[in-house]
Amino acid sequence: MGAKIRYADVEPGSELPGRTFTIERETLVRYAGASGDFNPIHWNDRFAAEVGLPGVIAHGMLTMAGAVRIVTDWTGDPGSLLSYTVRFTKPVPVPDDATGAVLDVRATAAQKLDDAARTVRVDITATNRDQKVLGMARAVVRLA
Repeated sequence: MGAKIRYADVEPGSELPGRTFTIERETLVRYAGASGDFNPIHWNDRFAAEVGLPGVIAHGMLTMAGAVRIVTDWTGDPGSLLSYTVRFTKPVPVPDDATGAVLDVRATAAQKLDDAARTVRVDITATNRDQKVLGMARAVVRLA
């Protein structure tokens, strides 16, 4: 975890340090085991193609979890996260190669919501191959 950011130090509009995550087929297997989500769209290319996907795709919740790490890394405390919402806009194809999929995550401290509660709204952008994969991704955190 990083150093804790303080509410007083947050400037609305300031960017959080960006992060890039790699999702490989092995990541999907591990996530499926942990979550119990063994849907074949996450491991079987033939099945994924038959249902109209570009191939095996990452679990939406895995993508969502990777994206919010930018916020919890910034706050230095996963417990600071009060709420988190997203819309899934595009799937994240995970090729069966040595590279996998790259999830590029950026975020902005968009707005101080409540001075007494020390809450901040953070807007998150997650892209894969220059396409937004999450829409309306927003987190609310309580800071020290």
